[in-house]
Amino acid sequence: MQQMVGAMTIKGVKGIVSYDAMETIRNTSEWLGATARAMSSYPAFALIPHPAFKLISAWGRVTERSFARMVIKPDWEIQAIAGEDGQDHIVYVEPVVRRPFGDLIHFRVARREPQIRKVLLVAPMSGHYATLMRSTVASLLPDCEVYVTDWHNARDIPVSEGKFDIEDYTGYLVDFIRHLGPETNVIAVCQPAPLALAATAILAEEDPKAQPRTLTLIGGPVDPDAAATEVTDFGNRMTMGQLEHLVIQSVGFKYRGAGRMVYPGLAQLSSFIAMNAETHGRAFLDKIFNEARGTATEGDRHNRFYDEYLAVMDMTAEFYLSTVERIFKNLEIAQNRFVVNGRPVDISKITDVAVMTVEGTNDDISAPGQCVAALDLCSGVPAERKKQHLEPGAGHYGIFAGKSWRLNIRPLVLDFIDEHMSLPDALRPRKRRARGGVAADCGVNDPLADSGKIAV
Repeated sequence: MQQMVGAMTIKGVKGIVSYDAMETIRNTSEWLGATARAMSSYPAFALIPHPAFKLISAWGRVTERSFARMVIKPDWEIQAIAGEDGQDHIVYVEPVVRRPFGDLIHFRVARREPQIRKVLLVAPMSGHYATLMRSTVASLLPDCEVYVTDWHNARDIPVSEGKFDIEDYTGYLVDFIRHLGPETNVIAVCQPAPLALAATAILAEEDPKAQPRTLTLIGGPVDPDAAATEVTDFGNRMTMGQLEHLVIQSVGFKYRGAGRMVYPGLAQLSSFIAMNAETHGRAFLDKIFNEARGTATEGDRHNRFYDEYLAVMDMTAEFYLSTVERIFKNLEIAQNRFVVNGRPVDISKITDVAVMTVEGTNDDISAPGQCVAALDLCSGVPAERKKQHLEPGAGHYGIFAGKSWRLNIRPLVLDFIDEHMSLPDALRPRKRRARGGVAADCGVNDPLADSGKIAV
């Protein structure tokens, strides 16, 4: 026993040192950027006609901003919605259910009657905040009453709150859907797709009256073995012991969650950038030159995109490891063998929920075939209540927040929801057409968006 305690103590100290070392590197890089910006912007240097000072100052501004964003949770910043009466309706973000590891939040539109469509947007817990789906929320708000799962940064959650793994995540989804009621339309994006499917199955068996009306799964790894990607290959190559040794660390003393074992956000960000290092490098180089020339602006495309992309959060170790082991390695959802709190979850119990899957042909995170596998698992759902859509030329980010979502997929999802709403025909919203003018360009128009080079 003494040897075990000693080993755990050494491992914990090692993790804390590693975690604090990453934070030290980030903090030092931010300081170096600020120092370069301040020194190179000294007014006397303006008398020296040499571009080096402008370049160093530009490098400092970009570096300082980039490293500062990594520890700041972005605001939602949803713009006011123009109403039919010509008024601008302000959007308020209000928590309706508070939990230690995540809240259910509602985007209340001031002075507007509640919309007929009630949508629960299940955000992924995979390194970025739920605000990564800002443009998705903004595109749905004119037509829907929107709720979002807002997951918390694990480094800010005290160890006394206990663990949080995929079973706890599924339990949160069950509670959130039950709270919203039976007319809820669930849209799960990427990572939570298999767990949203499991949560729906639990409600179908235990509380049928609380089931959602529709379930839309977008680019999720329901069956990771259906189509290999770099993500699935990595998961299969690495053993669980290797993963735990390489990526799991203890939160440092600076944060409320000191001592909690996590997969650090900074480590995740490194892997995100490494997946497409050349494109990211070129984007930052262009930004530095634009800053030096004076052609860059505060709200330009680069800042809008990277202010969100660089903001990362820690993931609890048990959630990350259980996701890799049970979803990717053991294929518990894909083979309908998932268990929550000791009780088997039978996806075939879903019979009254309409199910739709959305995939992109260029998705290199959750390749086509991984998400549509959900339709075969839902053997109890009649064929006329199932729908699948494969978006040509769309990458991972594009199918829920890029141009493909705005012009094509969003209208199809809204039509799917309307088709299965329990309303008289006279009250049903009018049908939409893909590639119409109904979807405003609310998102970040960045080449990375539709290329699929964002890991969600």
